[in-house]
Amino acid sequence: MNSDDLFVRRIAIVGGGTAGWMVAAALGKLLQYHPCEVVLIESPEIGTVGVGEATIPPIQLFNRLLQIDEHEFLRETRGTYKLGIEFVDWFQKGHTYFHPFGRYGADLENVPFHQYWRKLAQRGEGGALSEYSLPTVAAYRGRFAPPDANPRSVLSNIAYAYHLDATRYAAYLRSYAEARGVQRWQRTVKGATLRPDDGFIDAVVFDDGSQLEADFFIDCSGFKGLLIEEALHTGYEDWRHWLPCDRAVAVPCEANEAPRPYTRSTALEAGWQWRIPLQHRLGNGYVYCSDFLSDDEAQATLLDRLDGKPLADPKALRFTTGKRKRAWNKNCLAVGLAAGFMEPLESTSIHMIQSAIAKLMTVFPDRAFDPVDIAEYNRLTDTEFERIRDFLILHYKATQRDDAPLWRYTREMSIPDSLQHKLDLYQSRGRVFRYDEELFADTSWVAVFEGQGVIPKRYDPLVDTYELDRLRAVAAKMRQTIAAGAESMLTHDEYIARYCASSR
Repeated sequence: MNSDDLFVRRIAIVGGGTAGWMVAAALGKLLQYHPCEVVLIESPEIGTVGVGEATIPPIQLFNRLLQIDEHEFLRETRGTYKLGIEFVDWFQKGHTYFHPFGRYGADLENVPFHQYWRKLAQRGEGGALSEYSLPTVAAYRGRFAPPDANPRSVLSNIAYAYHLDATRYAAYLRSYAEARGVQRWQRTVKGATLRPDDGFIDAVVFDDGSQLEADFFIDCSGFKGLLIEEALHTGYEDWRHWLPCDRAVAVPCEANEAPRPYTRSTALEAGWQWRIPLQHRLGNGYVYCSDFLSDDEAQATLLDRLDGKPLADPKALRFTTGKRKRAWNKNCLAVGLAAGFMEPLESTSIHMIQSAIAKLMTVFPDRAFDPVDIAEYNRLTDTEFERIRDFLILHYKATQRDDAPLWRYTREMSIPDSLQHKLDLYQSRGRVFRYDEELFADTSWVAVFEGQGVIPKRYDPLVDTYELDRLRAVAAKMRQTIAAGAESMLTHDEYIARYCASSR
């Protein structure tokens, strides 16, 4: 049998929302010239979670894959630009630091710049590490510009992502997918039938008893995992002993100022609050641990801390941080919340959907569903989840807060060996090593280590081969160049008004 005879003939995506429509858009683009049906089924009874409104820079790769125009995309999603995340009260109450996209300074003699800054900082010199980050300086000045094509320009090093209205993003991708042949069925899936010989899914079953057969099923049904869990009983790894927050309440509110080009995360008594600026409103939420705070208290706290008038009733969410034991089981692939959940502390939710799509493209199946390909997909997915998990745990572990039970627990809790290894390396000589193509780059780890008080005992000895007075001069010049680069940008609001303002 040749490969054409084995090509999947129908793909059924169960669930819409951001996950479902991202998958549908990508498959619509990939398969638009191939006679493979793509059917997305979304229930009229089930709303989307729709709280993941902040992204990280790799989303630009997804948009380029789809050949989406950035300015049109931001107009349609009422989006804004994002240069990083501000963390308030995480290390100590009253302390703030910034996790930027991009890099710190420029490496000297093949040694990371933060190592040279460490030497200056130990001498009480060199200013703040944030002064060597163009995205940080620009963010706090409320400015934005896309990267300059001239590699000699300081603006060539800027990195950015987006804030977006997740509901509008799903609608935008729906239009894109349907224009490329994806079918949308508005039906309620109640279960699935399995093939008796191998346990693969044969069809999804609707509430009226009718069925839809397919070769490949993609479960985007959210936390419930209609196919991956309820039909295939795949199992779930619970990580609440490391990431104890298990609930969230979200509400949009009016914006009373120009949108800032960054997300804010503020540590509260039993969790943390997000603040995401869009063109037409602010997205707000309180992620918390129900062991230490009631739902009513969480809602009251969030409503009391809003910057403007609420625009909707609060939406409550319950979740278990962790992942499916296998994201791909038989002929079913779980994507988005059906595959696992990481609290949105570092805006990874939409990225994990994108990453699942990218991995699927590298091991796209035929109807033979080779176990080797499925095993490799699951290995890559497990590793990615675990590395992101470690990065999130770091925010909770590296704190000096002892004013509430949550923070006392996370300070004292045991952590995965993989994270302890990262901590040991940084505490020794400020070194960061990335493994298995993990998501977060050196800058991200350095930002959180330094921002939350993980201070190396020593710096890299190669730094001492660089003459001290020359280092002082180079560092001063970097700070001046970055400040001037930020000042040369338009304000964030001006840039949006000029290029991508939505008709509100």
